[in-house]
Amino acid sequence: MMGDAKPDLTLVSPAKVNMFLRIVKRRDDGYHELASLFQTVSLFDTLDFWATPLDADKGTTCSMEVDERSVNAELIPTDETNLVMRALALFAERTDAEQRVHCRLLKRIPAQAGLGGGSSDAATALHAANRLAGFPASQEELIRWGGELGSDVSFFLSRGTAYCTGRGELVEFRDPLPAAVTYLIKPDVGLSTPKVFGALGLSAGQELDGPHPQGLLDKFEASVYDLDGYVNDLEPPAFELLPMLRDLRDELRKLGFKAVMMSGSGTTFFCIGEPALATPGWQAELQEMFPVEVYAEKFCQRPEDEALWYNE
Repeated sequence: MMGDAKPDLTLVSPAKVNMFLRIVKRRDDGYHELASLFQTVSLFDTLDFWATPLDADKGTTCSMEVDERSVNAELIPTDETNLVMRALALFAERTDAEQRVHCRLLKRIPAQAGLGGGSSDAATALHAANRLAGFPASQEELIRWGGELGSDVSFFLSRGTAYCTGRGELVEFRDPLPAAVTYLIKPDVGLSTPKVFGALGLSAGQELDGPHPQGLLDKFEASVYDLDGYVNDLEPPAFELLPMLRDLRDELRKLGFKAVMMSGSGTTFFCIGEPALATPGWQAELQEMFPVEVYAEKFCQRPEDEALWYNE
């Protein structure tokens, strides 16, 4: 615990949404081949970091704590099962940095939401450890290490917009999408990603019919308001597992947003633009109908300078 000691570095970790998500096929190794346009949004976790000489702490390379103000703070692990700890340990293993890094996490991005909060925190930890050590690792190395930690981690090392393939770890940076107002609607229940993929029901080697990902990518890079581009192959299995999600989506569509779609494997919906048909009290009215949290956000991006992070 660092108490009131001033951090050496404070960074934010953004959430993400999947502007489209095609599940191309189930691979023979059990993973699913996907194609998706990822975009960061301005719902942030906050991570404080302290670096001390390695020999001052008997060789331990990393530790962490959770700010008590975090969402579900009591449920967040601080051992090697946390992706932040795994990221810090991996960085120490792959570099000669003689430092011990401690992290304090203030969690705002809800879990089991399809928003990538854990992956974002891990990417932030990789960047932080690298910066505190004087940048011994290249951006390409960090991206590769991120892919080892989890499917979405590498994405957050982009500028905030990327076309992701494979199981999500193959990242092609794209020019940032135009700024757009984005409301995130998160039900108070979650869905595990493996359970949603299981309900999709693909067998090994089986492909899933749908629009070609390149065509969807072209639509979004022309306009984020082309409704034909909003495709998420995980909506049907998620709705099968949790039918209230379909009801929620239908209600959101009545409010007049430019687009409404579930992000990733759910359960969060993202709504593009302002609700043109809604009354001023629409958020409270929605919360009377469904147990949800509403976050008013926007697309965000990382500066071009690789030495800087989101919101800097």
